[in-house]
Amino acid sequence: MSLGPLMIDLKGTSVAEEELAWLKSPVVCGVVLFGRNFESLQQLERLVAAIHAAREPPLLVAVDQEGGRVQRFGEPFTRLPTMRSLGHLYDEDMAQALTAARAFGWLMAAELRAVDVDLSFAPVVDLDLGLADVIGDRALHSSATAVSQLASEFATGAHQAGMVVTAKHFPTHAGVVSDTHTESASDPREFNDLWDDLQPYRHLISSRLDAVMVAHISFPAVDPLPASFSSWWLKEQLRNELGFGGAIVSDDIAMAAANVVGDCAERALKAIAAGCDMILLCNSPGEIPLVIDALGDYLSPPSQLHLIRLRGQRRQEWEALRSSATWREARRTIKNLSATPQLRLEG
Repeated sequence: MSLGPLMIDLKGTSVAEEELAWLKSPVVCGVVLFGRNFESLQQLERLVAAIHAAREPPLLVAVDQEGGRVQRFGEPFTRLPTMRSLGHLYDEDMAQALTAARAFGWLMAAELRAVDVDLSFAPVVDLDLGLADVIGDRALHSSATAVSQLASEFATGAHQAGMVVTAKHFPTHAGVVSDTHTESASDPREFNDLWDDLQPYRHLISSRLDAVMVAHISFPAVDPLPASFSSWWLKEQLRNELGFGGAIVSDDIAMAAANVVGDCAERALKAIAAGCDMILLCNSPGEIPLVIDALGDYLSPPSQLHLIRLRGQRRQEWEALRSSATWREARRTIKNLSATPQLRLEG
């Protein structure tokens, strides 16, 4: 059986019978987990094992574990600071910030891999232009150079822990005020004005970038369609111009900003036609069977190859990880990082 393009979510802390039937569909590639799916470490391990065991090849298990306000799993997972804290440190001590970024990526990935989660959709590489509150302190920095360097070190750390990285939100969320979860979003800038926004992608692709998540944001100066449904953005720019060879992931097609191209079934088909390998469908369980039906017997060998490469690699068991010197050092670095920006802001 293949890995299809559709990644879905679950209602609770175990796999319901109806959900198991969805997971067995050949057009499904995996599950993205949320806070509602996490109760304890042991429960999470059972849930991930059940998802992986649902069929062959094993499905992917993903999560948004960026740090700060976007962190789905609580204790005993390390409470990660905001990505912005790395940017604050970068302005004071670049070398120390780059070391911390690598530790951040490693710690996030190592803890998730210890419970066999395959990937976290991170890092955010949107520049902080002071416009997008929905991004806010999820952004590393306002400088394209700083974001590129910090994201690269984050990626190195994650790779060392056996996890791929996903840069988001392509081409950029930086220039819009709107929250794509609740309303449509448009960036009026010309393509030439987006050079800095695209620099982190150029930088990461030149070394190793495994996946890119695409935003439901339109750039009418170049294409009226949101980037997630635009072959100009995905095929001409991301694939051909930037030379990206990894997985292209759509942001959640149930978001309000995606409704400009029809219902969820139409959105799924149009995202695939534009060049997406994976489509997220979250918080809309009633839409899941409709999208599965719409995808029919869809099969894309190139996309399957891109998706298979997202599977987690080596990992340590949880207790072995927490007893390791590497984990203790990384955790110490991140705890110091958590404290530093807070002290600076209060001063």
